[in-house]
Amino acid sequence: QLAGLAVIAFGLWLRFGGPMAEFATDKKSPELFFMGLYVLVGAGAIMSAVGFFGCCGAARESQCLIGTFFACLLVIFAGEVTAGVFAFIGKKVAIQEAQKIYEDAYEDYMKNPVGKVNSTIYRYHVALQCCGKGNVEQTGLPCPENIQLPKASNCLVEIQNVIDTHLHLVGIVGIAIASITIFGMIFSMILCCTIRNMREMI
Repeated sequence: QLAGLAVIAFGLWLRFGGPMAEFATDKKSPELFFMGLYVLVGAGAIMSAVGFFGCCGAARESQCLIGTFFACLLVIFAGEVTAGVFAFIGKKVAIQEAQKIYEDAYEDYMKNPVGKVNSTIYRYHVALQCCGKGNVEQTGLPCPENIQLPKASNCLVEIQNVIDTHLHLVGIVGIAIASITIFGMIFSMILCCTIRNMREMI
């Protein structure tokens, strides 16, 4: 249950906190990346619910509940592996989607550097701590204060770095969840067998 709640909190933080949240506030967003986060939050919610039923089964010494607990963990484990493979394969597409969002905002700003478009491009720059696309056209862009140019001038590179970092975090959390799930399946089967042997002895 605690692991499930931690996964939910982690997924929500990635979704609504940090630089990636800025992409979600616009009309367009990197759907592939956020889809993976929704799967992560869903897996955490299922883990919490399954953990509760597992506790009930252990307390009542019910083979049926413990067996159901094992089956649910097996499904969660299969889902985690599938999501991990999907995230690994779709990483390049997610980066391209996020970069396209910034490039669209950049082009809109160049056409009309006032009003809402101005605030949108500035919000991206503050979140990513970058300014422009690393070329001469960035002159006049709303850049964050105290930013070191030209080192942080290419926002497309920063977007790739941010998504790579976040996906690595998701991968680490996924491995941790998978490990907990495997141990849960092992101990649930041991407990189920122990309960059955005790009843046969009685």
